[in-house]
Amino acid sequence: MTKLRKDFLWGGATAANQFEGAWNVDGKGDSVSDHCTGGSFTNPKRVTVDIEPETFYPSQDAIDFYHHYKEDIKLFAEMGFKCFRFSIAWTRIFPTGMEKEPNEKGLQFYDNVIDECLKYGIEPLITISHYEMPYALVEKYNGWYGRELIDYFMNYVKTIFDRYKGKVKYWLTFNEINAGTMTMGATLSLGTIKGYEGPMIRVPDEKAIRFQALHHQFVASALTVKYAHDNYPEYKIGNMICFLSSYPFTCNPDDVVANQKEMQIKNWFCSDVQCRGYYPSYMNRYFEENGIVIRKEEGDDEILKNGTVDFYTFSYYMTSCTSTDPNAKTVAGNITGGARNPYLEASDWGWQIDPKGLRWTLNEIWDRYQKPLMVVENGLGAKDVLEEDGSIHDSYRIDYLRKHIEQMEEAVADGVDLMGYTPWGCIDLVSASTGEMAKRYGMIYVSKYDDGTGDYSRKKKDSFFWYKKVIESNGEDLG
Repeated sequence: MTKLRKDFLWGGATAANQFEGAWNVDGKGDSVSDHCTGGSFTNPKRVTVDIEPETFYPSQDAIDFYHHYKEDIKLFAEMGFKCFRFSIAWTRIFPTGMEKEPNEKGLQFYDNVIDECLKYGIEPLITISHYEMPYALVEKYNGWYGRELIDYFMNYVKTIFDRYKGKVKYWLTFNEINAGTMTMGATLSLGTIKGYEGPMIRVPDEKAIRFQALHHQFVASALTVKYAHDNYPEYKIGNMICFLSSYPFTCNPDDVVANQKEMQIKNWFCSDVQCRGYYPSYMNRYFEENGIVIRKEEGDDEILKNGTVDFYTFSYYMTSCTSTDPNAKTVAGNITGGARNPYLEASDWGWQIDPKGLRWTLNEIWDRYQKPLMVVENGLGAKDVLEEDGSIHDSYRIDYLRKHIEQMEEAVADGVDLMGYTPWGCIDLVSASTGEMAKRYGMIYVSKYDDGTGDYSRKKKDSFFWYKKVIESNGEDLG
């Protein structure tokens, strides 16, 4: 079998809003995530317009990476990380998003984090916007629905690009940008929730608003690429897609066509724009049937054409099926679910586990775009048990990761150009979908719980030592 490239970027992935904490420290403003309450698998988290004094908001403290970054990065280095994917909190740099001058303490924090990574030879992979839009921009412009956000975002982009030149090579524009094609994305990705209060998964489905907001993100992403290429040619700019692989539930042509449409809207649309530089033709019918008219300004199409990304990254957790049978059994999933695949097992949260689907997905993406690929999220949310001696025996996580790495290697043998792998939640953090700590992904256990208690101490799980061995052998020793 073809081996992984020698410079393969092994590492882990996190997001500022899910692990940094310190939500109002050193000049940081509040983001959308700071207005999301705790929740669970059965009790959806809520978005509140005002911060309720007696309510728990898990992202506000998270696991306090802000004050533990040296300890955590040292642990990542011990595992052998070649790469660490993290995001910059927009509100730590520009508290409302609208300031002309940045918050120096916020800039200095990321200087410290980046320098700590470089000290250990860890390549930073920075997501510029990862579900943490300044809440002030939601109130004033209804998030990305307001075209004004493009200029505010570019002020933020230019600030961090100029500040961290010579230190950071790899950047991602918007995390899981295609989340905006789905109802839940109105909260997480687009911030189009002006005046809304309630369970986040029930945000009103206003497609015209969402797709207009997405257009503004496409323009901002393309302008980001253009600015980087013009000013910092050493920078490599990638997109980031929440890849929701799905299969036709049966060979009934109705299921096959329905699945094709699902894949087009949920997976291919956003990356077609970001990788090819124009709106795909299949969206014309979708827009017409849904009463959507995208308002473009003169020059937008040229901006998209000149701002295609250098590499493609995506998250992969599960697959589902598409069925036209209204009585088909369904399963939960990452942002969205689908019909239950009888050939697959599922996690504690009902997400179906499909390692071979990762190989299929990698091949589909590579064949479509011929751009270097990177799996920047993949992992298993589970209920870990902390033993009396402080150990955590997470063989189920090791098994999940092993099987997915095996299929990545199969995809490389198939001819896919794969740059790296950063499993999600290399350290325990707040779940984006449910707002809980009990759904743990990390290889490092953090003493923080859903009632807000915990001393933030860190402990190595069995998967920590296993992943260290995997990296040392460049994926050859998966035992």
